[in-house]
Amino acid sequence: MKIALSVAAKFHTFDLARELNARGVLASIFTGYPRFKLNNEALPNDLIKTFPWLITPYMAFPWKSYLPVAMIREWENLAAITFGEFVARNLPDCDLYIGLSGSALPAGKKAHQRGAKFICDRGSSHIRTQDNLLRQEHALWNMPFFGIDPRVILREESEYEEADCITVPSTFVFNSFVDQGISANKLRLLPYGVNLTRFQPVGKPDTQRFDILFVGAMSLQKGVQYLVQAYQKINHSAKSLTFVGAISLSLIEELRALGLWPSDAIVLGHTPQTQLKKLMSNSHVLVLPSIQEGLAMVMAQAMACACPVVASNHTGAEDLITDGLDGFIVPVRDVSALAQRLQELANNPELRDSMGKHARQKVQKMGGWHEYGDKAIEIYSEVLA
Repeated sequence: MKIALSVAAKFHTFDLARELNARGVLASIFTGYPRFKLNNEALPNDLIKTFPWLITPYMAFPWKSYLPVAMIREWENLAAITFGEFVARNLPDCDLYIGLSGSALPAGKKAHQRGAKFICDRGSSHIRTQDNLLRQEHALWNMPFFGIDPRVILREESEYEEADCITVPSTFVFNSFVDQGISANKLRLLPYGVNLTRFQPVGKPDTQRFDILFVGAMSLQKGVQYLVQAYQKINHSAKSLTFVGAISLSLIEELRALGLWPSDAIVLGHTPQTQLKKLMSNSHVLVLPSIQEGLAMVMAQAMACACPVVASNHTGAEDLITDGLDGFIVPVRDVSALAQRLQELANNPELRDSMGKHARQKVQKMGGWHEYGDKAIEIYSEVLA
């Protein structure tokens, strides 16, 4: 078995590549990242193929938010097309090609022409479900949203159709595909792993405080608008709310104008993983009330640090959390339910400690990326058979 992978950035595909390489089945991995950003990926240089000419400048460009939407879309579309064509031109001899959705179609077709199999790896809900949920959310908050580029939707749906199999990370994503008419027989559930050597407890929360952590890009999609409302309902003399990840000044201003932004919110921006595990270990809870996710890896990372998680049912939490034992799952957009669960944790230090211990035990039993690799190989062998 020889397997080629492609991913426009990095995501979980490099974790998969390391597992496949360890098993001697990795033919190559294609990425839009520049080579100097991949020095610590623990993969042979000759197996990494880079095409950074459009994707890297796009990710590094600091003033994207000031560019017209049409210009941004053209840039993104051209980056996806050129990267996909690069992969197709350079696809090595392989039995199986696995491409992260959005730029995998040309190489998927090339694989089929050669008699190989093609798996589309989708990290979020079905592209139309994602578009619908985001349109609804922006309409609820009267904030502008131009929708996902129709060319992206067409490209993704063509990938779904071309693929021999579609791998998805959570039951929420699985169901979104079925709801959009994709046969369940074409789908395979493959939840992500967690690096248990990189994430482990390195501290303990202050028993006199109640510190809430959010990790992710600040946006309506991530449910920040519901978290800030729930936070203000919590009754605790020493509470805090910390945001880690890409900052959206425009969203902060919108929420501030509505009187929803907490004056004591702490906004840290991007944080190295060495610092992130300290924040997770010292926080009483990680909250992720997203409108849609595939399977947010920060949840398992927090659990590995013995930090319980409260997440919406659109995050993949149902594949990771046992509700009430190692965390809480709340309905999407439900401020009251979110506030109630957070207040329970604020009121009950014993419950927090118990949930943290169970969370740590849960991810240890689930295993890390090695177990993910084992499950992936099972699926790939089935597809090839």
